[in-house]
Amino acid sequence: MKKEKITESCGNVFLDIGFSPEEATILAMRAQLMGELRIKIRDEKWPQAEAAKVLGISQSRVSDLIRGKWDKFSLDMLITLATRAGKKVELKLAA
Repeated sequence: MKKEKITESCGNVFLDIGFSPEEATILAMRAQLMGELRIKIRDEKWPQAEAAKVLGISQSRVSDLIRGKWDKFSLDMLITLATRAGKKVELKLAA
């Protein structure tokens, strides 16, 4: 039986799986924003039609968001949607 090797994450799964630092940062930001939006929709108990109205997008786009289809949303769009949902989006730089 082959023993599996477990490698501890550096904190960004996208870096761990081989994306460049630049792309991994953008992907992590997109993932975080999508997660926050999904939580907001769930917590507000918005049906997809209501979420679409609040976010200013079609119901099919809300479905994409809920299903985690991250490749269909740019970072800019996710920031816009989070703002429309009443979230405050900030960028913080670390050394």
